[in-house]
Amino acid sequence: MQPRKSRTILLACAFTVFLSSGLVLAQDSAKQDVKTAGTDTKNAAKDTGHAVSTGTKKTYDATASGTKTAASKTASGTKTAADKTVGGTKTVGKDVGHGTKVAAKDTANETKKVGDKIAGKPTTPPQ
Repeated sequence: MQPRKSRTILLACAFTVFLSSGLVLAQDSAKQDVKTAGTDTKNAAKDTGHAVSTGTKKTYDATASGTKTAASKTASGTKTAADKTVGGTKTVGKDVGHGTKVAAKDTANETKKVGDKIAGKPTTPPQ
């Protein structure tokens, strides 16, 4: 009976070693999975940071360019409006001057007519 008992003990030890080594391998596999997941997360965060940085730079450049264009067009439009205002003011000034001369002549003629009427001079018919 001794050999049979020895075989049973030997078999029990073999199963124990085999099962415990499988458990150790499973623990190493889980540990490696966690490490891999951590590395993947770190790499994804780096990639996201680079993408955000690139997008921010592009947005900044586009905004700066758009601002320069808007400023340039505003300056050009302001100059054009100022030039037109100056030209319009000159035209209005000429028109006002001409109107003033005509009004002065009419006033002088009418004043002369009133003076002639008061003096009793005959009026001349309108031409």
